[in-house]
Amino acid sequence: MHQLNFPAYKFRFKNSENKIAVFDEIRKKFVILTPEEWVRQHVVRYLLEAKSYPKSMINVEKLLKINGITKRYDVVVFNTDGSIFILVECKSADISISQITFDQIARYNMTMKAEYLMVTNGLNHYFCQMDFEQEQYNFLQELPDYQNKNS
Repeated sequence: MHQLNFPAYKFRFKNSENKIAVFDEIRKKFVILTPEEWVRQHVVRYLLEAKSYPKSMINVEKLLKINGITKRYDVVVFNTDGSIFILVECKSADISISQITFDQIARYNMTMKAEYLMVTNGLNHYFCQMDFEQEQYNFLQELPDYQNKNS
């Protein structure tokens, strides 16, 4: 797997039917380690360890319907009221982040209404805060820490 632009995290691995699986702390199970899953697991650790979000507020790879079409988001962080605080779109390290990636997360966010967006391929990370009134996103240097999320 690629060396990613995240701090070094410790992961649990196992061999499952001649494929490497990584333990997902949120889903509480081993999942097949694909290049995109490698990025997703780093994002989860980043949110847990660097940003101090509680496990109970993070969800990974769930289905959602957009205009009647079933899609799957990568990672979300919820607010305590159940609304979505952060929506994350992960790509594998060999996929460049492009306008198409931002269009994808923007389509998801029309339904999900997250306050913050993160787009990453593990090498390049983009953070945005939504401005729903102006219908745009404003780029940020970083996502807020859990302690500062409501300030």
